[in-house]
Amino acid sequence: MIVRALRLLLCILLVGAPGARAQAPGSVFLEELTWTELRDQMRSGQTTIIVPLGGTEQNGPHMALGKHNVRVKALSERIARALGNALVAPVLAYVAEGSVTPPTAHMRFPGTITVPDETFRKVLEYAARSFKLHGFRDIVFLGDHGGYQKDIRAVANQLNREWAATPARVHAVEAYYRATESGYPQSLRSRGYRDDEIGTHAGLADTSLALAIDPRLVRLDRLRSGDAFARADGVYGDPRRSSAELGQLGVDAIVAQTVDAISKAVARPH
Repeated sequence: MIVRALRLLLCILLVGAPGARAQAPGSVFLEELTWTELRDQMRSGQTTIIVPLGGTEQNGPHMALGKHNVRVKALSERIARALGNALVAPVLAYVAEGSVTPPTAHMRFPGTITVPDETFRKVLEYAARSFKLHGFRDIVFLGDHGGYQKDIRAVANQLNREWAATPARVHAVEAYYRATESGYPQSLRSRGYRDDEIGTHAGLADTSLALAIDPRLVRLDRLRSGDAFARADGVYGDPRRSSAELGQLGVDAIVAQTVDAISKAVARPH
């Protein structure tokens, strides 16, 4: 009798375990859904797909190589949830970062990964073609890196010309990147931070964003100013006064401006 009772209790516990529940997860990430869950969500109106574009590159001695990938995934999730009808594709971590021979730009630092511009554009193109085939109506490219913004625009323009007679559209939403280049730095300036401190790469703005999104990306004991010597380490700015509180200003600006831009782009007549 006791053995039967124990077996029954074990069955109840197993059925109630999170891994045993046969229901769709409350996730917006495409890679966490089954194909039938995705099909059902699309039938219910989730026909916008965000394609997060990151990059694997040096970010100074104090910030992890995958900063762009972690950042764009986290921000894309916030944006998708705010939109209410969008899903998020897997992050593209292999992007154009400069040449190999001779090494240029961030390729001068170990860990940076590059692909040719034409290869990057082909990956974007065929990701979009895949999403269109399966029924997505609005395909949104969000690029976390400045170097390939022109490639995003080129692919979106090419496909929109080709698909002009179809319901599908590609959106190169530049508001996402512009928020990190203008709105967010302006918020920091209004709080008394200097341009040479805010920086353009791995400085106060960049590092604060990382702290707000995932503090594990930042090595606080390695923060130093991007003076002439430090720039040899890939730092352009001064991250020493970085904080998660300052980074949250950037998170809020990026999400709000991108949600507004996507909403307007999707609502625009074809």
